[in-house]
Amino acid sequence: MDTAISFLVVGRDASIYERLRDSGLDPDISLFFCGRDENVLDFIQTHAIRSLLLDASADPEGTRALLRELKSFDPLLQIVVAGPGGSADEILSWMEAGALDYFPLPIDPRIIFGVFRRVLEKRDLRRETSLLERKLEKKYVFQGLVSKNPAMLDVFALVERISRHFSSVLLTGETGTGKELLARALFQLSGTKARQLVVCDCASIPDTLFESELFGHVRGAFTGADRTKKGLFEDAHDGVIFLDEIGEIPFLIQAKLLRVLENRQFRPVGGNEVKYVNVRVIAATNRDLPAMIRKGEFREDLYHRLNRIEIRVPPLREHVEDIPLLIRHFLELLNKSYGKTVHGVSRDVQKLFLKYGWPGNVRELENALQSAVLVTRRDFIDLADLPKSIREPAAARRRAVFIERENLSSLEELEKEYISYVLAQTKNNLKRSAEILGVSRTTLYNKLAKYGLSRG
Repeated sequence: MDTAISFLVVGRDASIYERLRDSGLDPDISLFFCGRDENVLDFIQTHAIRSLLLDASADPEGTRALLRELKSFDPLLQIVVAGPGGSADEILSWMEAGALDYFPLPIDPRIIFGVFRRVLEKRDLRRETSLLERKLEKKYVFQGLVSKNPAMLDVFALVERISRHFSSVLLTGETGTGKELLARALFQLSGTKARQLVVCDCASIPDTLFESELFGHVRGAFTGADRTKKGLFEDAHDGVIFLDEIGEIPFLIQAKLLRVLENRQFRPVGGNEVKYVNVRVIAATNRDLPAMIRKGEFREDLYHRLNRIEIRVPPLREHVEDIPLLIRHFLELLNKSYGKTVHGVSRDVQKLFLKYGWPGNVRELENALQSAVLVTRRDFIDLADLPKSIREPAAARRRAVFIERENLSSLEELEKEYISYVLAQTKNNLKRSAEILGVSRTTLYNKLAKYGLSRG
């Protein structure tokens, strides 16, 4: 055992503390005393106390209330109680309130120190287990992605095998499953000379600007084109371009994209010169492209050109065994980012996370932990720290808030709320949101800017 552990005795007087102190204290234990008239919570935080003994002899009901307050503040605190002898039911009521054990007075220091010793041993065992888990976790980390699920490990292995040889790859899967991280892994392992992956967020580009964004334009090609601009494909020459949400590309542009993939050539908007590029393509989508082909919304020849290698990324609900790994992974990153020391989540949070459906997948888990890390004032995350949409998932699925509102609102407030509601239902798919709202994507962008809403 390399470090001492601190135990706090709380009481109306210091009699129990003095008895323990004068009985030959274990050198691994640092003993403190705090009077009931002091701020016990502040004392615990200042001295990093994890284990306590509450003296209930003078005020059993007040001590019971303090016990509940302490366990509400930090359910991981280990608390024993000393007080008058009582019936089995009375002692059990202390356990139900959160006590680890109950000792009738007068206390036997040897028994108390025996409890303290077991707490120390459990702490050391947890530390050793944590170190072992961290060593094992390194086996399951791949280019920033974390998993021990066989299907995910197969995905990692496939990415590694094809990374130096692919010409085009299609990543499919729901929003938030990690498709962009896989695209970056493919790029990092590809061995190209390019310094960075060129990313095209197809869902955020207005239809009228797609061709210019992808292939560039010459000066005077259209109103506002006051200078020649390179497109993303030219930027990606001798490297890799990532076409995120490929299903959002307008049908007319798809033919020009196919030409680039097949012939490696394109013509900028308004230009006569044909340009040649050497580029690898990674495309990703959360949409059902075969269904779009049947509806005439996506070109079948483009699909087959992109689909030479398809990698399906499973949703989080298909690999829930990864949730504990992901929690530790994200907490480590978030602690570094925000200068916090959040060590984990409570058992209640673990149970909730394993039962929750995670419609937003790994990204939703990361966002929930990020919010909780910022909110919590303790060294662990409890249910109260989580976003309401996670704590009360049924409430998030009910009708839009303005439908059930008692107070009336202005049209602008209703419009803002309805746009937010539609974005949530489409998982921030801007094209589908615009279609549902009956406006163009340009109009939707203007509305988002007007109301300060995020594009996701």
